[in-house]
Amino acid sequence: MALVRSLAAGVLLLAAAVPAHAQNYPHRPIRFVVPFAPGGSTDTLARSIATKMGDSLGQQVVVDNRAGGNGNIGTDIVAQAPADGYTILLGYIANLAIGPHLYGSKLPYDPIKSFAPITLLAESPNILVAHPSLPVKSLKELVAYAKANPNKLNFGSASVASVGHLTGVMLNQMAGIDLQHVPYKGSGQAVVDVVGGQIQLMFSGMSSVMPHIKANRLRAIAVTGEKRSQAASDVPTIAESGFPGFAATAWYNVAAPAKTPKVIVTRLNQEVLKTLALPDVKQRLESVGFELIGSTPEKLGDYMKTELKKWEKVVKASGAKPE
Repeated sequence: MALVRSLAAGVLLLAAAVPAHAQNYPHRPIRFVVPFAPGGSTDTLARSIATKMGDSLGQQVVVDNRAGGNGNIGTDIVAQAPADGYTILLGYIANLAIGPHLYGSKLPYDPIKSFAPITLLAESPNILVAHPSLPVKSLKELVAYAKANPNKLNFGSASVASVGHLTGVMLNQMAGIDLQHVPYKGSGQAVVDVVGGQIQLMFSGMSSVMPHIKANRLRAIAVTGEKRSQAASDVPTIAESGFPGFAATAWYNVAAPAKTPKVIVTRLNQEVLKTLALPDVKQRLESVGFELIGSTPEKLGDYMKTELKKWEKVVKASGAKPE
């Protein structure tokens, strides 16, 4: 009996140590901030999991696009939000691993200290696409054409120092060409312009352009990951197209404001992983180029520190400056 009373007392003390708002979480809708414009890969990923998460949690998960500042505005909104689990972030490599090296001390948040990691969601290689009017069908042909027509080819990206921009810089350096960068305020408009022929090329998240590739409105040239993508298995990588070692992969995560109670972080982690495992969600996201991962909060924290260090060198080499 003494042991039973001791265990019961321990349970009561543990419950008392957890804030009341965390014990009955969630009891109202959750805001899922996407710090980029609608239509891009971050938006696709967030909307693909928000509804299913909401169904499981018993509360609506509302996607809130807060674009601007290369993702900094929306990311800072989450960093400054109450640490109660009702505002969470769809994090992306651009605002959590690249942006800190671009903006330095001007960045309003710390990519590590300002957030409580929840889970690594997915990775996605970019894909280099060309408007059909460009007379090239492979990377070898593109490089030859670019060398024969210096400074005449341009490529779009979501913004300065975005993954798409830095991938183009890497290709320029390795291939000895000079593709001209055209930055946009979000990948959605860049996709519209490459489909319309206003720009000739784009390094894009696969989810944004796969429908256009399938409809022959864009031509796939190469993917930027270490291996071919399941979503476009017939498209070679840049590495196998003559540039061994070339790899540039975007990643996505979910995070909450720092100091969010561990019980809430654990609950959100469980719900996201459960959603990623649903057959319809898995099929939909993999079909447009996402490689679903899922992780513990601790592993995500370690991963972010590694990525932050990795991209520092790439940003410096690009010479990119804040707009």
